[in-house]
Amino acid sequence: MKDNQLVNLSKSFAISIINLNNSIKSRGTSNAIINQLLRSGTSIGANIHEANYASSRADFINKLQIALKECYETDYWLDIFAQSEIIQKSEYDDLFVQCSKIRKLLIASVKTAKENAKSSIAK
Repeated sequence: MKDNQLVNLSKSFAISIINLNNSIKSRGTSNAIINQLLRSGTSIGANIHEANYASSRADFINKLQIALKECYETDYWLDIFAQSEIIQKSEYDDLFVQCSKIRKLLIASVKTAKENAKSSIAK
């Protein structure tokens, strides 16, 4: 159930990032920094999706850890965009909340997967 929630939240977040990207581009902001946010923000869900088709438990954990790293990078870019006033505080706040939810679920999922991996090795 948690995985479905993670997939759904990350997909919704990616769509929000794409919409923000389109909005920012229409304001005339540099493509280079917009692309950084677009790549990291959409990569979260892509890696979660890939994790569901992992070839092993280690591969599954690795994909989730990559998604988590992308989540932290996205937080960074959102903060930069907010502090440089590329986006409004309300835009930042909404996306930060979404990203934080995903990050918390990823942390819990990675922890659980690692614990399950240890317990299956011990058996």
